Amino acid sequence: MRSRLEAAAKQIVPAVVEDWAKGSCEELPDVLGGSYTWPSISVIVPTRDRPELLRHAVQSILGQDYPGEVECVVVFDQSAPTPITVEPAERRRLRLIRNERTPGLAGARNAGVLASDGELVAFCDDDDDWLSGKLRLQVDAMRPNPEAVVATCGIFVLYRTRTIRRLPPNGTTVTQEQLLRKRMMEVHPSTVLVRRTALLGPIGLVDEAIPGSYAEDYEWLLRAARVAPIVVVREPLVRIHWHPSSFFEERWQIIVRALTYLLDKHPEFEQEPAGLARIEGQLAFAYAALGQSKIARRWAIQALRRNWRERRGYVALAVSTRVLRPETVIRMAHTLGRGI
Repeated sequence: MRSRLEAAAKQIVPAVVEDWAKGSCEELPDVLGGSYTWPSISVIVPTRDRPELLRHAVQSILGQDYPGEVECVVVFDQSAPTPITVEPAERRRLRLIRNERTPGLAGARNAGVLASDGELVAFCDDDDDWLSGKLRLQVDAMRPNPEAVVATCGIFVLYRTRTIRRLPPNGTTVTQEQLLRKRMMEVHPSTVLVRRTALLGPIGLVDEAIPGSYAEDYEWLLRAARVAPIVVVREPLVRIHWHPSSFFEERWQIIVRALTYLLDKHPEFEQEPAGLARIEGQLAFAYAALGQSKIARRWAIQALRRNWRERRGYVALAVSTRVLRPETVIRMAHTLGRGI
């Protein structure tokens, strides 16, 4: 047996090293005659009117050091596809399609999923980019656990001149209970890698009915974690670029409708008081930003009765009495790498 192993190693190792150096090794030979085939991956990138940011995102996807096949499907939402000046290398494909489904992120993601054919599916927003080892490390993390259907990783949040490192909680997985309790923005849509069979099966596609596609990623993650705990790579492998945002009145109204929709669709929030108080605090803040002070205070008090530690309740009260401006709160939160 030992001589067989030594002979096989002498024959295989040089070729494997050479292929890895070229980035062209799709299968990892085993000295006993087996092999590991790296699954093909489709990366879905919804986009709208951000050509330069999009090009950087696509470059980071096609430049992955992943040994298997990678296709990048760019979905143009409410606009015609335009060329991207990125040349795919071997075992890399770039496809440009138009979203013919519901306008917005949810419809665009689903259009890309249904137009792709990878064994695994990943999402990346058009203003984010990946470190080169992202896909390889996530596939490695999923490989020992055949029941794992989704993997995520840590992130860097880039806001103005600041870079904030954010990691998922300690442990190898994230459960639905944890996600109900806390949004965990570290589990960002641009970090997601999912098995196609689960995405088209027990998890389901992204919900296109959620108003304005607001929190569509969070709603999908709650369903994904219901199927199986989400595998975590506790390294920051994605750069999330935040931009100063203008929260106009229509957007706050969309947020109110979307959060109400989320609570109606996921009654399990009733079993997690801290998580329910968080959503109620968000609703309070949105109503306060809309200038609807009485409704804002009612939601804030309800959130604080459920969980007196829920800071959004106190902040919403301050905004509703005009002690703070909503724009100031958002800017302060983003500076710390957090959302409302």
